[in-house]
Amino acid sequence: MSDQKQTSIAKFKSKEALIGIIGLGYVGLPLMLRYNAIGYHVLGIDIDANKVEQLNAGRCDIEHIPNESIAAACESGFQATTDFRRASECDALILCVPTPLNKYREPDISFVTNTADSIKSYLRPGQIVSLESTTYPGTTEEELLPRVEEGGLVAGENIFLVYSPEREDPGNPNFETRTIPKVIGGHTPACLDVGIALYEQAIDQVVPVRSTKAAEMTKLLENIHRAVNIGLVNEMKVVADRMGIDIFEVVDAAATKPFGFTAYYPGPGLGGHCIPIDPFYLTWKAREYGLHTRFIELSGEVNRAMPEYVLNKLIDGLNEGGKAVKGSRILVLGIAYKKNVDDMRESPSVEIMELIEAKGGIVAFSDPHVPVFPKMREHHFELSSEILSAENLSNFDAVVLATDHDKFDYDFIKLNAKLIIDSRGKYRAPAEHIIKA
Repeated sequence: MSDQKQTSIAKFKSKEALIGIIGLGYVGLPLMLRYNAIGYHVLGIDIDANKVEQLNAGRCDIEHIPNESIAAACESGFQATTDFRRASECDALILCVPTPLNKYREPDISFVTNTADSIKSYLRPGQIVSLESTTYPGTTEEELLPRVEEGGLVAGENIFLVYSPEREDPGNPNFETRTIPKVIGGHTPACLDVGIALYEQAIDQVVPVRSTKAAEMTKLLENIHRAVNIGLVNEMKVVADRMGIDIFEVVDAAATKPFGFTAYYPGPGLGGHCIPIDPFYLTWKAREYGLHTRFIELSGEVNRAMPEYVLNKLIDGLNEGGKAVKGSRILVLGIAYKKNVDDMRESPSVEIMELIEAKGGIVAFSDPHVPVFPKMREHHFELSSEILSAENLSNFDAVVLATDHDKFDYDFIKLNAKLIIDSRGKYRAPAEHIIKA
């Protein structure tokens, strides 16, 4: 075992290492809290000066991360900064930055490369660099490796490079950072050993694979598996609806089979930072190898068509009552991308709102987790969450149930709404004023 590798491993095992986390959002903050809770000093680095100031004051905008947890972390040594020069102080640099798609639905890894460019001058022997952002196979080798080695360091000898994809499920009380197994791939066997030493302190189960590419592909497979199966059940929903069959009843019945079937439920489209995006990372990279991933792309087409499907159900429902979308007041229930969270990334609810507005509808929303429509890169509404009083509900021509938060009183909504477009299967019993979408 090389001296450098041995020293680095010993530092992580003794908890003397300073953990640097770059990107203090939905992925970076839970990881920070975990390392802080088990006795490590953690330095957070982010380009957002407002976020850094807020965190250092013990506050956080993410609903499921309590201010008390951030304040306690600050009291026990956590610090946030916008100064990338401080990367030199860290023994581990864990990159938790966004990897969105551009307008051509191609991977935008500029946050990864910009971060690597920002820290490369401050890298030193003994550090480990770990990328957690979802990306295409080859990113760590093709983009991070040359930047890490640019100053003369050699990955696997005096600096260590790994890929370990984030696995977070906000709103799911059954899992936390510690209990979700962690896949990790190293650029070399020595890199992997140091990576295991970094993560095994904080995570109950570390799952090593033989390369960074294998770890990158693992993350894509997990999310493509989900995207394809949701695409399948969304297509089944359209067929079942045309045949007068309740797809939710069918899925529930199929789920009683104790083997060979996993229940996926249809919805108004895909949301979040993973499922709608990750398949396109692989389809884009596959083209470099002359491959056309038809199965994945087809499921993407089906899922992307769902907001339009919901809109058409709304049009049908209003038509039945002799109304057009134009001039009608439409309330969208739930604008976060999944139930019981405040995360708006890639939310299909927002696309539904835009489609309604494009048809001349007067759109509003109600979401107990999102009091004010947030600033988003590509979407803009000057709206606040509506109160769900009997009078307010009855003033809308239609209610579109887009995200099925537990905080909604569904019986109350059913009693007071004129027309409900249910894209989540919350209303199983048929009713004249409820249309399944």
